[in-house]
Amino acid sequence: MDLVIKNARLPGAETRVDIGVTAGIIHKIGKPDSLTAPRKIDAKGGLVSPPFVDPHVHLDAALTAGDPRHNESGTLLEGIRIWGERKQRLSVEDIKARAYRAITWMVAQGVLFVRTHADASEPTLTTVQALTELRDELRGLVDIQVVAFPQDGIYTHDDGERLMEEAIDLGVDCLGCIPHNEFTREDGVASVEYVMGLASETGLLVDIHCDETDDDHSRFSETVAAQTIKRGLHGRVAASHATAMHSYNNAYAAKLIGLLARADVGIITNPFDNSILQARGDSYPKRRGITRVDELLAAGVTVGIGHDSIMDPWYPLGRGSMLQAANLLLHMAQLSGREQILEVFRMITDNSAKILNVDNNYGIEEGKPATFVVLNADDEREAIRLMPECLYVVRDGRILAQTEPALSTVQLTAGKQIVDFRSPATSGYAAALRTSAADAEPDEA
Repeated sequence: MDLVIKNARLPGAETRVDIGVTAGIIHKIGKPDSLTAPRKIDAKGGLVSPPFVDPHVHLDAALTAGDPRHNESGTLLEGIRIWGERKQRLSVEDIKARAYRAITWMVAQGVLFVRTHADASEPTLTTVQALTELRDELRGLVDIQVVAFPQDGIYTHDDGERLMEEAIDLGVDCLGCIPHNEFTREDGVASVEYVMGLASETGLLVDIHCDETDDDHSRFSETVAAQTIKRGLHGRVAASHATAMHSYNNAYAAKLIGLLARADVGIITNPFDNSILQARGDSYPKRRGITRVDELLAAGVTVGIGHDSIMDPWYPLGRGSMLQAANLLLHMAQLSGREQILEVFRMITDNSAKILNVDNNYGIEEGKPATFVVLNADDEREAIRLMPECLYVVRDGRILAQTEPALSTVQLTAGKQIVDFRSPATSGYAAALRTSAADAEPDEA
């Protein structure tokens, strides 16, 4: 073995382990202090997790917030208009430089699997060319899937189908559409059927911007599920956003969720953007704008969390942190139960890996790639609460990123003290308290 991660705590486990790595593969997971190697990383009881997965981001628009102007209304439609102005000045070099910088932010925070949408309604397909080139340049470091995404619709202009087919020739991994942005419901249904047909012919995955609207009559998710079943594409299709589901009547929502589960369609919720963009036309009470995450999970639907935007016309904030996205989703979807918090953590790891169809080589198991993150947190719940640094980000046994943890001190009545924000229930501090309490208890007569 050439690398050992010592004193690691794995997701779902209480005890610590050592992880031995040989030639980029997890060779052995053993008891503490049972493995040796020339290189060592001491996790100090911290969580060692599979890397984070971002199943939905728009790297072509990343870091363009305020250019050419800010989205002052905060609406989806104004964001689309601003992007329409900005993309007149796109170049391959511009897109790659911004996307690369955003990816460095993401990698530093443990994200090693990314699905990015590339605007395939842009006449020159500059975005598709740029992001497929960047994907290839970073292959073996970061796994990037590129979606041909017709931002303006397929049937809102004459060249929609041609541009999608040219995007396939440029080497995209995934096909998308935006049915609620077409002129009519009929055009929206046709766009889903067209993309599903292309996927059947090419073997590409599908990821559709679906029902990202406050209109409770927008019901394209059912078309996506039905087409998935009819074409036998189970497990290869995702519906992103699905915010209109928040406003459906309960009887229809129950029917739809059952259909999505039967089709094995993954749902990707994007709490940053949709908590900002949705319900802008509401007075009070305002809708949350997040799909029915709890009901989807209860029905067995695979739900993942996407970052969506990183400083672009739709969302002016963001730094590529999936832990921050998970923390927000926990609040917006009211998933604060102990088991629910664990499920939220899976939504940025295992669930999203399944949606991307990369789960076969994903996870911390003997024989799988030594690709993981070492977190400055004791377990999954603490990771979401603290949103801590990734102390180490490792890909195939190679350290890609390393972060020194912040150090806070306070000086009150007891002199200078280090503050680590750890929960007494999970840290070594808790063990010390329990020991002190046990020592103080009187002996039984």
